[in-house]
Amino acid sequence: MNNTSSIVYFYLSGFNATVNYRYTLLSLIILCYCLIVMVNVCLIFTIMLDQNLHEPMYIFLCCLCINGLYGTAGFYPKFAFDLLSDIPVISHVGCLLQVFVIYSNAKIDYSILVLMAYDRYVAICRPLEYHTVMSVRRTAVFVMLSWLIPFCFEAAVISLTSTLKLCAFHIHKVYCENWAIVKLACGSTSANDIFGLIVIAFYFCHSLCIACSYLQLVRAALKSKEGRRKFTQTCVPHIFCLFNVTAALLFDLMYSRYGSAFISEHLKNFMAIQFLLFPPILNPVIYGLILKKIRHRIIHLCRMVYQRFSLKRKV
Repeated sequence: MNNTSSIVYFYLSGFNATVNYRYTLLSLIILCYCLIVMVNVCLIFTIMLDQNLHEPMYIFLCCLCINGLYGTAGFYPKFAFDLLSDIPVISHVGCLLQVFVIYSNAKIDYSILVLMAYDRYVAICRPLEYHTVMSVRRTAVFVMLSWLIPFCFEAAVISLTSTLKLCAFHIHKVYCENWAIVKLACGSTSANDIFGLIVIAFYFCHSLCIACSYLQLVRAALKSKEGRRKFTQTCVPHIFCLFNVTAALLFDLMYSRYGSAFISEHLKNFMAIQFLLFPPILNPVIYGLILKKIRHRIIHLCRMVYQRFSLKRKV
């Protein structure tokens, strides 16, 4: 196989380790995906339907949940289908599309978390300027950029990868990943490596921005009781979600680039999917439990639904 035109399908060899318990895993995956859809849709509709929640912080949270649905849609349906397939394969175009969806999702997640950190910084450290700095127009621009920039980065990554000459078709994962495709290239991958480092550096700068924001937030919180209250109520869930996403992405990055042959196939598969498993579930749950406004609104909506259901049953 000398060029990309001869690679029509990729074989996902990560599924070799799931043969003996595919139906158990399928049941867990379907349950997990239903849970992801339920908790994210619940939070999205809660924020959309309540005018009191139409504030920048909650808008960013709504975007985080929408992104969770977008990213998992690129993985779970195909993963469930492949568990039932004797030969788990994916087309070349389908593989590139899956890479685009999954990894643009990861980048959007981080971009939104940066915006949420900045929003909390302005709210706590510059409260008198908050409505000026975080105006409706500026919030809309921030949201647009948090999606547009990752899409552009990932489109560039896919463009570079699609031009590579490939010599093999075995991807040693349960889904398509850009670095796994690059490893199959016959010739030089310098352009891919350099651009990959640029992307990593760009999102490392995101981490530095978040760290700087939180240094300022902690200083401001220690000065007053009101500052400490705001920090506890709105920043603690953000810290949990940030740690959740960062740890998951670091696992995936370290596994993709420096994965060891001595690691069991089961552990490799878990490390490969955990950033598509934990953040989409935990992010809305953490915010739904800790943020008082959202928690109270969800409880109120659940009571309304229960009351209507009870009335219908009586009738």
